[in-house]
Amino acid sequence: MKISNKIRVGISIGDLNGIGVEVILKTFADTRMLDFCTPILFASSKTISFHKNALNINIPIHGILTIKDVIDNKVNLYNIWKEEVPIHFGKPSKESGKYAYLSLKEAVSSLKNKEIDVLVTAPINKHNIQSEEFNFQGHTEYLEDQLEGKSLMILMTDELKIGLITGHIPVDKISKTISSELIKDKVNIMYKTLLEDFKINKPKIAILGLNPHCGDNGVIGNEDNDIVKPTIENLQKEGKLVFGPYAADSFFGSSTYKNFDAVLAMYHDQGLAPFKTLSFGNGVNFTAGLSEIRTSSDHGTAYEIAGKGQAKESSFKEALFKAITIFNNRMEYKELTKDILKIKKRR
Repeated sequence: MKISNKIRVGISIGDLNGIGVEVILKTFADTRMLDFCTPILFASSKTISFHKNALNINIPIHGILTIKDVIDNKVNLYNIWKEEVPIHFGKPSKESGKYAYLSLKEAVSSLKNKEIDVLVTAPINKHNIQSEEFNFQGHTEYLEDQLEGKSLMILMTDELKIGLITGHIPVDKISKTISSELIKDKVNIMYKTLLEDFKINKPKIAILGLNPHCGDNGVIGNEDNDIVKPTIENLQKEGKLVFGPYAADSFFGSSTYKNFDAVLAMYHDQGLAPFKTLSFGNGVNFTAGLSEIRTSSDHGTAYEIAGKGQAKESSFKEALFKAITIFNNRMEYKELTKDILKIKKRR
């Protein structure tokens, strides 16, 4: 069990042939980062040493064999495999996927056991990580399977938060998946996380339409009239400040998003395309709705620049800061509301 008061950040290293380890090392090359947290990398000394030498990033690493050996004010490396793994920058392989999963699996185990406070994940390759144990579309789905709660993928900066009503699913399944129940579930998760994790007392949420121009009154599809609009009206009757549906094509270019605390997009690219256009390299992926906190950078493995020393750590560093902030906000909310919860239980 954790005994230090400093926030412990567990870090899974992602695909070994991508830029994950590079952005991690560059983040902690700034020793001031250790003032904010105690990092624990889930990997092996041989793997990290290879990346350090190849990238010429010389930072001290404290190797440990158990979580009990963690020391504050150091970059801790929890050795979870001993063998030497072949690393070929920029080339996805079954080996790099296998060890990305081992890192993630061990980090999530420590998260569930309260040995770390939050999890920050480096990018994986969704294809080569697949195995009998990992049969998920990505981090979000795996974490929902491992932790309590229902997940909501949120891409965020200080000015923009976009959640996804449907996540990693094929385009031809989107309209079949959208339902009033699903929209309500995602709105409720967004509302709760804005209140508890971001200290927004009266969250104001926008919902984008599914079809172009929100269906143009049935000319380009009926889902917005038949499902989305009635659901929003019902949520408003519950007292939630939920508005829409808004036509996605003009919503971001007109800066309408600035009038809201968060936006819910109907599908992956509807939300991520404008987000990455506006914020790429500075955004954070946050898995809301679960019992534990996980964030990541807003980019992928970036094989095309892996091993070249060109990767920027800004998004990963921001993910780390956001995980710490969310953890503190959530703890503060629990402290402020614990007496209210006791009263409700008595009733």
